[in-house]
Amino acid sequence: MRPITYATLFVSVCLQGSVISGQSPRPETIRRVVTAVDASGTAVVLLDDAVTLAAPPPRNPSANVWATTRMPAELSTADRARMLTGIAPPANGSAFRIVSFPPLTAAAEQQPLDAMMKVVGDHAPRRGRPPTHPAMHRTRTIDYAIILSGEIDMVLDDTTVHVKAGDVVVQQATNHAWINRGKVPCRIAFILIDSEEP
Repeated sequence: MRPITYATLFVSVCLQGSVISGQSPRPETIRRVVTAVDASGTAVVLLDDAVTLAAPPPRNPSANVWATTRMPAELSTADRARMLTGIAPPANGSAFRIVSFPPLTAAAEQQPLDAMMKVVGDHAPRRGRPPTHPAMHRTRTIDYAIILSGEIDMVLDDTTVHVKAGDVVVQQATNHAWINRGKVPCRIAFILIDSEEP
């Protein structure tokens, strides 16, 4: 394989099943293919691996796919997903992650109303109403959301929008909560881009 000197031009995500019949469920995984341009100008595969949807408390199972730290986006031969530690992308950057939202439990609804806002921390925009649900939060980002499977309610301050697989959402630093009132998980791909204050 030729040495790689430039970074990712395209990231492709393919979903893999995670439950083997008759066995305990394994953690869900997502196949991640990252491409780059090598020293000769040839498009090559930089990474072809699986990322695991893990559930750091109190969040839902998620997997970071890629990140950038500036605009225009830098190209890299390092695994950029490893640099993401919180919900928000790096300053002036972006974050690409997949999140699985299991059906809502009574215990989740008993959390304090500011539970997710505490997770967001100082990346929350100053402008916005107090949360009305424990899952409600806002980030200083533009979020592109693609519903990959299942269905879910996006709860805003005064509005609830039901979305399902194939729908897309663009959020502009708004209060929102993802509430799955169904019986199966809903999986969403998110691209978060650092933004100005609303």
